[in-house]
Amino acid sequence: MMENRAAAALVAALVLVIVTSMTIFTVDQREKVLVFQLGEITEIISEPGLHFKWPLIQNVRFFDNRILTLDTPDTERFITSEKKNVLVDSFVKWRIGDLKQYYISVQGDEVRAQTRLSQTVNSALREEFGKRLVHEVVSGERDDIMRIVRDKLEEDAKRIGVSIVDVRIKRVELPQEVSESVFKRMEAERRAVASELRSQGFSEGEKIRAGAERERQIIIAEAYKKAQTVKGEGDQKASAIYAKAFGENPEFYAFYRSLEGYRAGFGKKSDVLVLEPNSEFFKYLRNPGKGTK
Repeated sequence: MMENRAAAALVAALVLVIVTSMTIFTVDQREKVLVFQLGEITEIISEPGLHFKWPLIQNVRFFDNRILTLDTPDTERFITSEKKNVLVDSFVKWRIGDLKQYYISVQGDEVRAQTRLSQTVNSALREEFGKRLVHEVVSGERDDIMRIVRDKLEEDAKRIGVSIVDVRIKRVELPQEVSESVFKRMEAERRAVASELRSQGFSEGEKIRAGAERERQIIIAEAYKKAQTVKGEGDQKASAIYAKAFGENPEFYAFYRSLEGYRAGFGKKSDVLVLEPNSEFFKYLRNPGKGTK
């Protein structure tokens, strides 16, 4: 009899544990929960903690409440307005916004939601890249493209209960065949710019050299003018001194001028003068005392 009671108590405890486990459930802070009653959504739980449900007639389904990433493993090929191919690698940050709408639209399937988002992103990028040139999508207008794509994606994502956190283009690359043609064009443009700069530099150099030569000629002319002026003044003073000396002592002046002539005439040992013996040039050599023949 005691054994039957113990067995009954054990069974009752086991049933209680089972019923309790079917009644109590825990919601993590990283999760959201949908409560179903006979297949219909009755409650959405987003607060973490311990919660209860009716066993057998209610069931729950857990969903990730964190920010999720849609990152395509391969780059996508798009065509620009100039019919050039570019390879684009992008990613999307998203999370579940309206859980009920999310469940109704994609049955709460994360893969289906990402497929829908991927298609929208791909379509928006294809449209935006098709409006722009290669150099615009590579560097100039990337921020504008991301902003426009995000707006379009947010509009579509609301229909499936998804909230878009961010849309980014990681890199835009050119296929090998396009890269070569672009690099050649860039090289030609840089060469043209370099040639123009060298031409401008040569022209500026010629202007500077011409200006410097003009300044040099002006400086030389002014210096020559000043030198001639000083020389003229000196010759004038010298002539005045000579005239004064000649006036005071003509004999001494004549003797001094003869010495100057001897110095100039016999400046070198190789100098040769062909003169008559009775030439006036040798008057002071023949008769140094009187200065006459």
